[in-house]
This record gives sequence, C-alpha cells and structure tokens, in this order.
Amino acid sequence: MSIDTRRQTEISAHPTLPVITIVREFDASPDKLYRAWTEPELVAKWLGPKDLEMRIDAWDCRTGGSWRYASIANGEEVAAFFGSFHEIRPTRLTQTFTYEGYPDAVALETVWFDDLGDGRTRARTESLYNSMEARDGMMSSGMDVGVNEGYEQLDALLASL
Repeated sequence: MSIDTRRQTEISAHPTLPVITIVREFDASPDKLYRAWTEPELVAKWLGPKDLEMRIDAWDCRTGGSWRYASIANGEEVAAFFGSFHEIRPTRLTQTFTYEGYPDAVALETVWFDDLGDGRTRARTESLYNSMEARDGMMSSGMDVGVNEGYEQLDALLASL
C-alpha cells in the first residue's frame, strides 16, 4: 500500500540562514490558489488555526498596498499581523509579515504557485527573517499548527471554488 504524500506540508528552517520554507501541493489550479491568497473574503475562510476566527481589518492587495488581520477567539483579539504587499502576480506574491506582538521581527515572504498540471498546484513559501532569533522564534511559536490546519481549511475552500 502506498502513502499519498501530496498533501503533507513540509516546514523547514535553513540550517545557516534566517529562512523558513513551507511547501504543499493542492488539488486546484494556480488561478484558484491565487484567488484564495488574494481575495480577503477567501483568505478569512482558511488562514490560521481551525479554532480561531480570522478578521480582516485592512486588505489592499496590490503592489504597494498593505494589510492587517487579527485572530479572534471568543470575540477577543488574541493575535494580530500586518504587512505590505510588494509584488502581486498570478504566479508569485511577495509581502512583508509582522506579528504585532514582536514587531521587530519583520519577515519578507514570497509564495510561488507552481502549476503541476492536471489541476494541481504546489505552493512554495519562503520567509526571510531579519535574524536567526526571529526565525527560531517563529519556528517554536506553534505556527506549524496554524499552517497545517489552515491548509486543511484551504483544501475544503478550493474544492468549493
């Protein structure tokens, strides 16, 4: 019996650089992934852990635009993030990412949508942090739960688009 590893999320930290890489395949075309990553009403449906609501406070998804969203539990804001969009293309998005609780750790993130054919796409995200300490802090923050649960929610959303 073979194991289908296509939906496993790979999260790794570069051994000598302040970089985190996330790779995951989806049963959707690149244009659907692009929509899910750029349309605020779609982003709010999948981003983050399952037990938190996502509130989009600002979303100007264009090169030079900015964004802010917050994670909500029981009606209370538990975490907030913000950044600027640096490049918006159907095949690649680049933005800054900052957790408001640790504003000195700004990351530059790029996500690529690699067309695998047959309606499948690989999303590859590379986040460059301003220090090894910031990278290690992110890796130990529990972000893997939010990424994995978010991508599971994204699978369901993509199936409905």
